[in-house]
Amino acid sequence: MNKPDFLEGAGQDQLRPELQVESPEGELHLRFYIPSHQEFALPAIGIREVIELSPDRITPIPNISPLLLGTLNLRGRVIWVADLGQFLGEATPLNTDRAEIPVIAVEEQDIIVGLAVDSIGGMDWLDIKNLVAPTNIPDTMAPFLRGEWLLDAQSNRCLRLLDPMAILRSARWAG
Repeated sequence: MNKPDFLEGAGQDQLRPELQVESPEGELHLRFYIPSHQEFALPAIGIREVIELSPDRITPIPNISPLLLGTLNLRGRVIWVADLGQFLGEATPLNTDRAEIPVIAVEEQDIIVGLAVDSIGGMDWLDIKNLVAPTNIPDTMAPFLRGEWLLDAQSNRCLRLLDPMAILRSARWAG
């Protein structure tokens, strides 16, 4: 019997070191920036998807909270899109006068909210054991942080871990 071509060499990749994936440390997180250039992370587990979309795909709704940019049709489902920086208490609003806006769709049970951010930094394996209590944070941001990783001690540059469930369940949406 002849073997189909796609089976030839099956199992041989286990011996090729360049194809081996290192065992990652920690959990997978999405890194991103808000307009004030602060860097944040969200656990990949609660993220439904990340999309870059034209601002005209976000439908503004009159008389709503200034934290909300409007609604978006996400695969047949209407979801709210928020300016994450404004939600966290930043003074600088998101620049919506550009070709595309990155939106992180976070989900818990049946609730999905789109968090509009300034830019996406990428995905990284981050070890939760290295989290420290956040420092020098505004009171408006504190309820939504799990901690931070110190990236550079000299410049005090840190990566702050957000709690997506605290964001989704916040009473701030009603304001």
